Amino acid sequence: MSDGPRILIVEDDRSLSAMLDELFAEEGYAVTLAHDGQRALHLALTQDFDAIVLDRGLPLLEGLDVLTRWRRFGVGVPVLVLSALGNPADRVEGLDSGAEDYLSKPFDIDELLARVRALLRRHETTAATLPLCDGGVFTPSTRLVVRGSGETVALSERESTLLEVLARDRSQVFERATLLRLAFPVAEELGVVDTYVHYLRRKLGRGVVDTVRGIGYRLGAP
Repeated sequence: MSDGPRILIVEDDRSLSAMLDELFAEEGYAVTLAHDGQRALHLALTQDFDAIVLDRGLPLLEGLDVLTRWRRFGVGVPVLVLSALGNPADRVEGLDSGAEDYLSKPFDIDELLARVRALLRRHETTAATLPLCDGGVFTPSTRLVVRGSGETVALSERESTLLEVLARDRSQVFERATLLRLAFPVAEELGVVDTYVHYLRRKLGRGVVDTVRGIGYRLGAP
């Protein structure tokens, strides 16, 4: 088996899945195939992958249902939805369900390969650990914090997003409105920011986020 990036291809059309298998294998990927939603759900929950190409119209479980369940169970692998459903509303639905990218069928092979490479590059960046104030580290891709004491703390998706924004620019003081835009794009109330700062402090200690009076918040000083 190839020691290249591990990719799960979820496609019920056997001829198309065979073509994708050959295509990605030729590019050096280690390919695993699934032809229905239940198999896809099981594979991503029990094995490690670097990227997933996911069809929507699957037997047993619809593709976006599978994707929603993956995200609910903490599977952070980047997903490209590959679907015949290609109007703007379909793309928005796919992205809102947790996909990183969405490509309509019929598709250009070179574009598909380029998009998967872009997913892998972004995932490598996201997978990096970020230092925190108590000597701990935070891994955005898994939403886990390992504190200086060695304790591991799991964060919710929103907690993780907020902490990542703060930790990626640790010297920046963020206005609450900026944090609302960057971390909670579908929220409307500034109070959401304060609520999730409170949640982070409750889980990780008050020093994890500093309050800068009259301005907003920044990551706690080391």
